[in-house]
Formats: sequence, C-alpha cells, structure tokens
Amino acid sequence: MSPIDVPADNGVIIGEDGLARTPWAARDPLLREYYDTEWGLPVRGEQAMFERVSLEGFQAGLSWATILRKRPAFRAAFDHFDPDAVAAYTEHDVARLLADAGIVRNQAKIRATISNARATADLRAEGGLAEFVWSFQPETTPRPRTPEEVPTTSPESVALSKALRRKGFRFVGPTTMFALMEAVGIVDTHLVGSHRRGSSGIWQRP
Repeated sequence: MSPIDVPADNGVIIGEDGLARTPWAARDPLLREYYDTEWGLPVRGEQAMFERVSLEGFQAGLSWATILRKRPAFRAAFDHFDPDAVAAYTEHDVARLLADAGIVRNQAKIRATISNARATADLRAEGGLAEFVWSFQPETTPRPRTPEEVPTTSPESVALSKALRRKGFRFVGPTTMFALMEAVGIVDTHLVGSHRRGSSGIWQRP
C-alpha cells in the first residue's frame, strides 16, 4: 500500500500520518500545513481580515498554492496588510509593487488592494471590516462528504459581495467571497471525514 491511501467512501485522503484531509490539502506540504493550522479557523481582527480579503482577490484566476508561496513577499510588499499604511499608498507605491517579482504583478489587483484598504478604514464607523464580513454568517454550514459536494458560492457570499461592492471594495465577487468565508471560519466546508471538520469551534461535527 502506498503511504497515501484514498478511501472510496468519503472522499478524504489518509496521509502517511494517519490523518484524513480533503484532497487539495493532502500532498503539497505547504497546503497541508495551511490546512492543518490555519484554514477554516475564525479570523476576527481587522488587519487579519484585510489580509485575507486581499489575498483572495489576488488569487482570482490563479491557484491558491501560488498565493500561499508568495504570501511572505506579499506581506513585506504591503506593510503586513496594515490598512492605514496601504490606504496611504501613492503612484510611487503602485510602481514599486508592479516591479516586485515576489508578488502577483497585476495592476488592477494592486490598485484594488489600495482602494480596499481605504474602504476598510471607512468601515470602522460601522464596526469594522471583520464584523461586517461576519455579519453574513449563515444559519447552517455545508456538510460535504466529497469534494464534488463543496459549493463555490452561497446566498450569503452573493450578499456579502454586493454589500462590499457598495462600500467601495473591488475583486470581491461571490466565488471569491465564499472562499474567504471558508478560509476565515464563517462556513465549515471541511469534508465530513476530515480530521479538521468542526475545528473552528463554531460548527459542530459533522
């Protein structure tokens, strides 16, 4: 038997450590570490939430593994996603970022991140970005047993996308916002058979 086995009944992959994970997190060490220690855990702070919104926006059209590998460079380039620092960026900073090979050099996404930082600052008058995003938490969470059962959007992610756009945010489409909601614990889309199911402490297993 190979060190990684794929059970036919529930879609998870059993790693060499004996733990069951969703297939996307089973083989790449970086993705596995992210899955085991961060993905799906609640994010409540403004700066942390702004970072997640920004990275999800940069991920659009790319693989998450690409973004995760560039994450240290993104943090260095964007002042660790301090909204006030990013909101103050000028055209000089846009040029600097476009010249930074360590990040995704997409001008539209870079400019969106800067404008989103300004929108984040504006949201403080309404309780802040994190509280705003969490206000779209659904009453129930998906309970996927196979990767095919994991949704890519939800009524809440559609509503969150529209609400953020009204607040001036960009690159926050419904699919991107559903990915955000998964990443920060608002919904739990760990497969029912995964060792991480219920790890957010918000949703009960299964």
